[in-house]
Amino acid sequence: MSIETSIGLESGQPYPYQRVELVEPDWTRFPGWKDVTAVDWASVQWQRAHCVKNVRQLRELLGDLVDDRFYDDLERDQAERSTMSMLVPPQMMNTMVPHAQVRGPGSLTEAMYGDPVRHYMIPVFSDRRTDWASHPHATRDSLHEHDMWVAEGLTHRYPTKVLAELLPTCPQYCGHCTRMDLVGNSTAVIDKLKFVGKPNDRLGSMLDYLRRTPSVRDVVVSGGDVANMPWPRLESFLTDLLEIDNIRDIRLATKALIGLPQHWLQPDVREGMTRVAGVARERGVSIAMHTHANHANSITPIVAEATSAMLEAGLRDVRNQGVLLNGVNADPHALLDLCFRLLDGARIMPYYFYMCDMIPYSEHWRVSVADAQRLQHHIMGYLPGFATPRIVCDVPFVGKRWVHQLSSYDTERGISYWTKNYRTSIEADTDDALSRTYEYYDPIHTLPDEGQRWWAEHGRLDESALKAAEVAEASRRTAALQAY
Repeated sequence: MSIETSIGLESGQPYPYQRVELVEPDWTRFPGWKDVTAVDWASVQWQRAHCVKNVRQLRELLGDLVDDRFYDDLERDQAERSTMSMLVPPQMMNTMVPHAQVRGPGSLTEAMYGDPVRHYMIPVFSDRRTDWASHPHATRDSLHEHDMWVAEGLTHRYPTKVLAELLPTCPQYCGHCTRMDLVGNSTAVIDKLKFVGKPNDRLGSMLDYLRRTPSVRDVVVSGGDVANMPWPRLESFLTDLLEIDNIRDIRLATKALIGLPQHWLQPDVREGMTRVAGVARERGVSIAMHTHANHANSITPIVAEATSAMLEAGLRDVRNQGVLLNGVNADPHALLDLCFRLLDGARIMPYYFYMCDMIPYSEHWRVSVADAQRLQHHIMGYLPGFATPRIVCDVPFVGKRWVHQLSSYDTERGISYWTKNYRTSIEADTDDALSRTYEYYDPIHTLPDEGQRWWAEHGRLDESALKAAEVAEASRRTAALQAY
């Protein structure tokens, strides 16, 4: 951990705080955008129309500033490892290599390889682990959200809270997406599941469940990303939600505040959010926005402008739920830089950092629980208490737990054990739900030699068996979807 040895020259503190002025990187440094105007850049229609969706479009944007070996590396990943299709809005693409000097052919190659935003938005094959590309316990729906559906797309895991997946698309696709089972287009290695019901029927079923379940008071409205839902349809759903007496908290989940802030600056969206927030205020309901930033470079002036627009519209708060990712932010300085950039520059509250979930081909991003605990220790004391994020582990069948809440921990084999104090919607008849322990698994490459040898002996899965298990799981989920 760099903070253990780095001492700020002026303050003498391990982390030398400095307020940083936000800057929008110059997008014309990329050959494909050399003629793009500020008016174009501010247009959400232009942003959506010029997303990078494949290797060919990335070549057209960067040209020979990046060597062929990078593009070849990316093509191999798309063919053999990627669980998410490529979709990067210009706004997010522009936060990659923001300070690199463009000096001619190949001059951005190493900077692209080392860039933290690129590392999770456009993964390449050489990023991935080759010893344990996937953990033996990795699954497509690692949090078992579909198992806890009470209506198609409505996950009831916690006693008083639900997750409403309104749609299966986003304005941008993150390589580490925990909902890679359903969100986005199919890739060469993952056939995505599809919602079966018609959108209006699905949303109606969600509302019906909430009306007849008074114990639920909190709804996370997500997807996908709510920025991909036409505003009139989203406003209609939120208005119906606000008419349900037991709903007291609504949280809108959107990474587009970071990746496509232009969406939230549209006049019709701002006006509509003002209407929704006004109704919420009249009815004593708290409505907030949750976004997803993983690196300080993503926080630019237009992100701050969009955040201000949402706060001025009447949202109670805008909060960040990042993901702890090796090679991106799994370092105390990087985490604190991001938190202060969010708080000082954009008025976004640092809220959570989730440990990366155990989905296929994610081992190069994941860190151990022990490392997460050390990171939590190192960021304490610098931020205001109300803005100090918790690092949490989303434990399968349990939910989010602060990384210091584990019950016990086998550090040699990297198995942590967790308990919980509530039943999920699928455990009404499970006698030991509140007394048993639930497992979470560290990346095998982070374990001591003895632990790695144990997994080499006991954890290797036959490739055909793994594929069969994937097919069986997908078939089971398809059957579950069709049951609604």
